[in-house]
Amino acid sequence: MTMAPDRVRVRFPEISTRAWEHPADRTALVALRALTGFDTVLKALSSLLRERQHRLLYLATAVRVDERQFRTLHQLRADCVGVLDAESTPEMYVLQDPHVNAFTIGMDKPFIVLTTGLLDLMDTEELRFVIGHELGHALSGHAVYRTMLMHLLRLSASIGWMPGGGWALRAIVAALMEWSRKSELSGDRAGLLCCQDVEASVRVHMKTAGGTWLREMNHGAFLDQADDYLRSGDLRDGVLKLLNLELQSHPFSVLRAAELRRWIQSGDYDRVLGGTYPRRDQDRNARISEEVKHAARSYRESFDQSDDLLVRTVRDLGRDVGAAVTTVGHEVGQTVADLGKRLSDWRKN
Repeated sequence: MTMAPDRVRVRFPEISTRAWEHPADRTALVALRALTGFDTVLKALSSLLRERQHRLLYLATAVRVDERQFRTLHQLRADCVGVLDAESTPEMYVLQDPHVNAFTIGMDKPFIVLTTGLLDLMDTEELRFVIGHELGHALSGHAVYRTMLMHLLRLSASIGWMPGGGWALRAIVAALMEWSRKSELSGDRAGLLCCQDVEASVRVHMKTAGGTWLREMNHGAFLDQADDYLRSGDLRDGVLKLLNLELQSHPFSVLRAAELRRWIQSGDYDRVLGGTYPRRDQDRNARISEEVKHAARSYRESFDQSDDLLVRTVRDLGRDVGAAVTTVGHEVGQTVADLGKRLSDWRKN
């Protein structure tokens, strides 16, 4: 693998992670970061979860990326660090594994792992997107919660037979799974900011879904699949969609590409490219109330615009109930007013 001649990419001095974090992801992160003593708790968890052991494992079983080994990946990582103006460079390892995967783990010093299956599948610009995606995870602090989720999944598997504790743990895992899916959308935005190549960002998801035969796939048709998925089917299909997602830590590839398209169409991507983005020195002023409002607005817009029959039914039911409540309230109010007038007339007589 060799580096193609590089082109000039926009760099983002002092960019805050809030520039690429999905509203739902960002709300959870701002709330956690605002908790007094949270960093101390995380460090304690880090020692309990044997982070050093994980790092030593990859140091012994994988290949560490640097200027002497996997130099192309080393240069791609350096480019991504420069574009996002990262204050530190996470370690990166290549692991012999045919499965297509990339992940960032660790609490104290997050590190990135890429599998050989991923390297064999992606070209250089697609790998730039993937590395930028993982760097976004590291900078946002996602590795902390991903590591917690990884260990909780193992724990839930071992004590899942316990009636009470098992269900409680599953509820926590389910909540973290929902956050994890939203954090992947944040990572995709960071990846796009690093590669600044929309076609490459979509190709990553096309290859993840369909493999190496890219010549037999079509960018527009692939995105059309997301539209068909979101608006087709009956109520039963809507329930099945929810069940399919229940234990997924990542959104489905087709839907990730569509979500990235939605972010671009919103104008936020172009605004960041143009230099309009939050800076790190403003992070301390981020208010959880504003982030909650932003997240609620994002969910509401997705809910209102959804063509999924299950969502439409719930939405219409809500409107019908709301209209019924308004009508009943009006009738009750009118009845009370009439009764009050009759009592007043009776007293006068």
